[in-house]
Amino acid sequence: MGRGRAKAKQTKVARELKYSSHDTDFDALQRELSKNSSDKHEDDNRYEDPYDDGYDEYRR
Repeated sequence: MGRGRAKAKQTKVARELKYSSHDTDFDALQRELSKNSSDKHEDDNRYEDPYDDGYDEYRR
């Protein structure tokens, strides 16, 4: 019991998202995406293995 109310709420939210028109701020989206892509490159170096000799993929 109780699942009906939660499902009805999810259905209501899904319909609002599907049928309502939202103004998209493409400039803010571009800023966010460019910020995240530069952060990603910095994170890649943080997880680099200092003991990797580059030959692991050739090991049999």
